[in-house]
Amino acid sequence: MANNKYQTDVALLSVTTTEFAAVTHFHDWRAKTFFGDDQIYDVAKFERDGKERSLVHAKIDEMGMTAAAATAMKVIYTFRPKYLIMVGIAAGIVQKNLEDQRYGDVIVPDIVWNYSAGKFVAPEHAQIRYGDLGFLPRSTAVKISDEVLECIREAVESQDNPCHVYIGPMACGSTVVANRELLEKQIYTQNQHTAGLDMESYAVVYAAYHANEPRPIPIIIKSVCDFADSEKTDDYQRFAAYSSCQFAKYLYEQRLPLD
Repeated sequence: MANNKYQTDVALLSVTTTEFAAVTHFHDWRAKTFFGDDQIYDVAKFERDGKERSLVHAKIDEMGMTAAAATAMKVIYTFRPKYLIMVGIAAGIVQKNLEDQRYGDVIVPDIVWNYSAGKFVAPEHAQIRYGDLGFLPRSTAVKISDEVLECIREAVESQDNPCHVYIGPMACGSTVVANRELLEKQIYTQNQHTAGLDMESYAVVYAAYHANEPRPIPIIIKSVCDFADSEKTDDYQRFAAYSSCQFAKYLYEQRLPLD
């Protein structure tokens, strides 16, 4: 019979080497492996309310939802974390209501949705058109729990919060978006309030919600490293990865209920 209790307080997931470097900056990690599993896990401890708490991190070996879901499931079943937090970088979206979104700003999604699901058809059969192609979207979405969002909102408003944080929808897809036309047609038409784009968040939240009990509570914390247009750059990836991990650390060390 499976153990129905949480065994680890917090599990972190990252993808790129830049994100991995940011994660390793914040704790004294020890590498751990298991027979028959080629994944390297990093384990550490932190103190909260006078108690020693457990922390694990796993680096996903490639970008995209497939690898993210597979690694998330391995972490869930191996360590049984209470919180499953994905940190890292994302593309920001500049809109009139997001005029203050800057490099390094943190995005915590309340909803994560898959914008790439759909069907390519003849252009006359679709409202979304790319030359000789039409696209019929069949987007799906997963929602972050209201209890966690309330805790995050309180953290955002706290004077102790070290980061500028925006809470809003995150669009997730299988490719990097560096084209404003794709952003306007395929993302804004489906969810005009989208605050950021990434390639893994939907899979991580989906894996958490479809694991066996005890299911972890998923949280996505991504920081803006560029914007979804032709001027994408890698210049701010280190800064964004750092701010993402900084806000995650603030949450689990001071804010998230652990008991």
